[in-house]
Amino acid sequence: MCKVKNICERPAPVNKDVSPTVPPWPGPVTNSLHKGSSNDGSPQKGYSCVSTATRDLWDRLFDEGYKADVSVNTDDGGIIYAHANILGMASPVIKAQLKQSHRFRRQRSISIRGVPVDAVRVFIRFLYSSCYEMKEMEAFVVHLLVLAHVYVVPHLKQECEKKLEHGLLTIDNVVDIFQLALLCDAPRLSLICHRMILKNFKTVCTTRGWKTMKKSHPTLEKELVESMIEEDTRQKERIKKINERKIYMLLYEAMEALVHIYEDGCRTIGPSDKDFKENQAPCKYVACKGLELLVRHFAGCKLRVPGGCIHCRRMWQLLELHSRLCSGSHNCRVPLCRNFKERIKKQSKKDEIRWKMLVKKILTTKRIAGAPFVSSSFVSTLWQ
Repeated sequence: MCKVKNICERPAPVNKDVSPTVPPWPGPVTNSLHKGSSNDGSPQKGYSCVSTATRDLWDRLFDEGYKADVSVNTDDGGIIYAHANILGMASPVIKAQLKQSHRFRRQRSISIRGVPVDAVRVFIRFLYSSCYEMKEMEAFVVHLLVLAHVYVVPHLKQECEKKLEHGLLTIDNVVDIFQLALLCDAPRLSLICHRMILKNFKTVCTTRGWKTMKKSHPTLEKELVESMIEEDTRQKERIKKINERKIYMLLYEAMEALVHIYEDGCRTIGPSDKDFKENQAPCKYVACKGLELLVRHFAGCKLRVPGGCIHCRRMWQLLELHSRLCSGSHNCRVPLCRNFKERIKKQSKKDEIRWKMLVKKILTTKRIAGAPFVSSSFVSTLWQ
């Protein structure tokens, strides 16, 4: 464990020039703790952005407190000794505090309170060597994020955000981290927390963090609920559009299969001049089998008038849709194609607009501007 000196345990002052109220500067191993080791006995480091030799050198300087000239006061009377030059260069806030402290007392000191003493030690150590151990990060990531923001240590702040994003952020702490991200000006982290809350809204609402936020920050709770309602609405709209695209794709495939049946023939159905072979290759059109049954029904149904039979009515609609997509009605072999084109001229404006919108959506979904039965000039007229 870290040997953080306590005021109650300090030895009597030995220097007459030093005030009795100020503890003496420590000897070696003042800030050290038992670090985790690998199988070969070497210390395990969670993160380092410098070479191993440099890292170990700065770690030794911090652990041994060699010629430390500033004391960091923490909660419960804890004291961590450090070097003013290093702290001042690593944090502009601490630098300003040290200047102010030097004006009023001979021995400089600063106070970091409101967080555990071990979190302060990990923070000060990071200012020396930009290192930490993973178990320390897991234990004090929230405190380190706050300290990094308050004392303007951007590389530590980024590292805390990264660790939260990639594993330390959970359902139980997401509400607390979300509020902290808003206070600490961490937009990416707040966005990630917001998405996690919306994705797991029902579960998050049962956590202690949500209940606490509901009491302390009701406005934020209201905004999250409204965001959830908006997200749910957008999700329903996305599902609706996906289902519509599926329908338009099925209609397009039906148009392809219809042309295929009446022009080329398929298995046991096709034009009268078509010779059917016993061993034909499987049809590549998925909608062909269902459409084949519909065509056979349409040919033999006694209630073939529109509205008389639901199956025949569907066939009438497919034939009319084909006629609106077909660009060559004079040589088209699909039945009633030319008749429907003549009928279109007599339709009401309301029906014409409805059919035109349907055709446009089908073409947009499939992007079939160069399809065999649709001319590019016809497609261009739909957008005029």
